[in-house]
Parts: sequence; C-alpha cells; structure tokens
Amino acid sequence: MTALRPSLPVFLGLALALLVAWSSGFVGIRFTHEVATVPQILFARSLCSGLGLLPFLIGPWAKGPKIGARDVTEQGLYAFLGMFLYLGGFAMGIGAGVPTGLVALMADLVPLGIAALSAPLLGQRLTPRQWLGTAIACAGVLAVSADALALGAAPVWAYALPILGMLAFAVSTVLQERRGGSRLTIPQRLGLQCLWAAVFFAPFAAAGGGLFPAITPDYVLGIGWLVVLATYGGWLIYYLFLRLYPPAMVSAVVYLSPPVTMVWAFALFGEPLTWRMALGLLVTLCGVALVAGRKT
Repeated sequence: MTALRPSLPVFLGLALALLVAWSSGFVGIRFTHEVATVPQILFARSLCSGLGLLPFLIGPWAKGPKIGARDVTEQGLYAFLGMFLYLGGFAMGIGAGVPTGLVALMADLVPLGIAALSAPLLGQRLTPRQWLGTAIACAGVLAVSADALALGAAPVWAYALPILGMLAFAVSTVLQERRGGSRLTIPQRLGLQCLWAAVFFAPFAAAGGGLFPAITPDYVLGIGWLVVLATYGGWLIYYLFLRLYPPAMVSAVVYLSPPVTMVWAFALFGEPLTWRMALGLLVTLCGVALVAGRKT
C-alpha cells in the first residue's frame, strides 16, 4: 500500500494520540500486577479486547468485507508475531530474571528493527539524515532509561526473549505493510488478532494460577484501562497511522514512549522525574524530527 503522507498537523495529531495510548499500557499493568500474573493480564486484555470488537466481525457493525478462512489464518499469524511473541517475549524475559529496565529498553528499540527491515522487504530505504535521526533517538532513549538499566543474573537464553519479541513485532509490522495492510477494516483486523492472542496466552495463564485471578476493583480498572486505551487506542491508531505513513516513519514516534511513560508514572504514582530524563526527551524529539521529516 502506498503511504498517503497527509499534512504535518495530521501527523503530529496522530503521533500525540499514539504516544498517549501506547505508553498507557504501563498504567494498566501497575493497577493489576499485584492481583494477577502477567499471563493472566495478557489473556484478559486480549480476550476482552477481542470480544469488544465482535460486533465489527459478525454483528450489526460488520461493515467490512466478508471474513474468510484465509483472513482468519493470516490475522492469526500477525497476532502470533505482533502480540504473542512481542508481549510474551518481554513478559517471559522478566519472569526469567532479566531486569525490567533492560527489557523495556529492548522493547523501545522496535523502531530500529522496523527501519532495518523496511529496506530489504519494502524497498523503503532510510536516507542518511533519517539514519542519523534514528541514532539520535536511540541515544535519547538510552539517556531516559539509564537509571533503570542493569544486566542482572538471568540465564543467557533469557536475554534473547525480549530481543525475539522486538524482532517479531517488527516483522509483523513490515509483513502487514508488504501485504498492503489487509482487505479487512482496521477493527476487523484488530478484533481477529486479539481473539487469536487470547488463544495463545490462555495455556500460560491457566498454568500460572488459572485464566482469571480474584476479581478486585484494581483488576477491573487495570484491564479496562488496557483494553480501552492501550489496545483500542494504541493499536487502532497504530494501524491507521500505517495506512498513511511508511512503517519506519510511524515507528519512530514510539521512541518517545519511554519519556511519556515516565510522565504517566509521575502524574499518577508520584515517581520522580529528573533533568536527565528531560534532556533525553529533547534528544529523542530531535531524532524523531529528523526521521519523520521529508526526504531530501
């Protein structure tokens, strides 16, 4: 699919909406992590998100094309790569003892993986200026994350899990762009992918204490937050963004997720903000501006 590249205000508006929604996943996890395991959270998030989109698949709002077996299978592949391996790789890495800060850093390098894959698979090569912007954005992310970084003492294989998750998401994004997105509408695609992800996460949730934990107000609030903001907001905006702009350009915005997440943490949980975090945000902004600017 050819990116439409609409006006700068549209790009900035979508970028801001994506950042707020994408980084909001941290809040939902904070609300639920004391009463549920990570697999239980991921299963419930996927299941509730998929069920909420069922009317767009088989109900009165199913205005898109008729969904066939090939569509279901194809979206299952994208769900396996872009949701199960992406989210599960990070979760299992943390569970195996990889420090959370290091896992978060690997997750934040998704745009680098997408940029690297866009050239051989899509023929969308970054200009030298855009590669410079990518390097600057990575430096900003490192500055923001520096206080949370540690190597830890996890088994060597465990460090590969977050990297696998990051690469799987990058591959999923580039494959979907190469296929022209899909003939399905965005709600249809997301609904199928969420239901598939629930199937993939279910065995791990069941093995770790049951599909659902004890239902508490914090759990309900956290899952609701993850469904509405992180899933419907983040993923729907991400897929819409991809219909308008090249993957490397869209994913560059995700570099700003760590500092925005820290703003969430400061506003809701009183976690500290430092001058180095602010400097990292400015550096990352400069890098993203170079990546997202017009090619010369």
